[in-house]
Amino acid sequence: MESRQGLTLAAACLNNRGQSFVQRLKGSSNGSPTPPAYNDELRTRTSADEVRKEILECYALVQKLGKGVVYFGSSRTKADHPHYLQAMELAREVALLLNCTSWTGVGPGMMDAVTQGALQALKPVGGFKITIEGGTGTNSCVHPYLSDHTYMTCRFFSARKHGFADAGVRDNQADRTAFVSLPGGVGTLDEIFEISTLIQLQRLGSAYPVPLLVLNYDGFFTGLLQFLKSCQEWGTVSAGELDALWKVCNTNLEALEYLADFYGISESDRLYRKTLQDSSNRPSK
Repeated sequence: MESRQGLTLAAACLNNRGQSFVQRLKGSSNGSPTPPAYNDELRTRTSADEVRKEILECYALVQKLGKGVVYFGSSRTKADHPHYLQAMELAREVALLLNCTSWTGVGPGMMDAVTQGALQALKPVGGFKITIEGGTGTNSCVHPYLSDHTYMTCRFFSARKHGFADAGVRDNQADRTAFVSLPGGVGTLDEIFEISTLIQLQRLGSAYPVPLLVLNYDGFFTGLLQFLKSCQEWGTVSAGELDALWKVCNTNLEALEYLADFYGISESDRLYRKTLQDSSNRPSK
């Protein structure tokens, strides 16, 4: 079933190759501007029951598609940016390594890179969309090429956050999940610190440990990491505190090796080593 779904999604993905996320959205029959009524609805919250209902819908989607690796990252990264291409490669190899669902915010930029990579691996993709992605100008309840049963559009950020957390927690020892932060802005930082705080306070709700990886492509997060290290001088962060919460990786290979070690994957099953080596040896066009 997963394979058939993956093939269908991959075909849709390949049919849209060469177009940006926004171009595909504009070309979609469902990509018309959001009706004013929906925008009005976003401004109204009549009771906490509405939020609770949406949280339960997020949980139901996770139960249907399966837990897996949750990715955070910028919605503004262009498809020809090296970080986009690295994220796509990482998502493909992680999906193959862990044989899991890839979860994103179902938007453009890094989210689209992850979606494309997971589809290349013919593995399930799921997500929780929000109607407006920061700085992109997109305002739509639909995705340009994913089937609508693989994602949901959230009215409330709180419900969306619950959905991401639930997608990454491990209820069983056999679950292979992770949270992965790719380069991003304010929204991405919010997600990094939220997950790391939940891990630190043991409020993530996971029965087993879950890795949190920070992909420091080209030193993107170095300034942030240096600031956090300087917080030790002020006594607001303890020495070694952050190292216990996340793993900083500078390359995809480093991230894949960490995940493989974390889940005790055998040397013979670490097929990404050959794939990444072949990719690095391929002449540039």
